[in-house]
Amino acid sequence: MADKEYIEPEDYSELITRMKKVEGQARGIQKMLEDQRSCEDILIQLAAMRAAINKVGMKLIGGYMGMCIEDELKKEGNTKDAVERTINTFLKFY
Repeated sequence: MADKEYIEPEDYSELITRMKKVEGQARGIQKMLEDQRSCEDILIQLAAMRAAINKVGMKLIGGYMGMCIEDELKKEGNTKDAVERTINTFLKFY
């Protein structure tokens, strides 16, 4: 477990559930490829999988941003640095 919580503990189970669905989607797409399904059908499923991953990432980034700014405010630091750090993390995600 991490030293600092980026999101609320109860949200972890939601994110785990989402990632299990992504795992299932990946297996489904693999099967579609093996069955030589249409490119359109496969691309639609890939887009759905990407959207699900993005939702998980955005939830984590939101929590991380809040934690960084909260930490800076507690120590009366520079919130600009915290925002810059979170923007850099966000850009790595996308």
